[in-house]
Amino acid sequence: MFKDPIVEEVDAIREKLAAKFNNNIKAMFDDIKKREKKSGRKIVSFVKKKKRTA
Repeated sequence: MFKDPIVEEVDAIREKLAAKFNNNIKAMFDDIKKREKKSGRKIVSFVKKKKRTA
């Protein structure tokens, strides 16, 4: 079976993050949102816009 080094690296990072937050998805999400705010970067949202009617 072919081993993709990029996939292996992403999996290793994911496992490390999961361990850091005791596999608590909410804690991981809260940390991501906190780091987004702290970064100062513009955050893009892909929320579907309502269609205009004529």
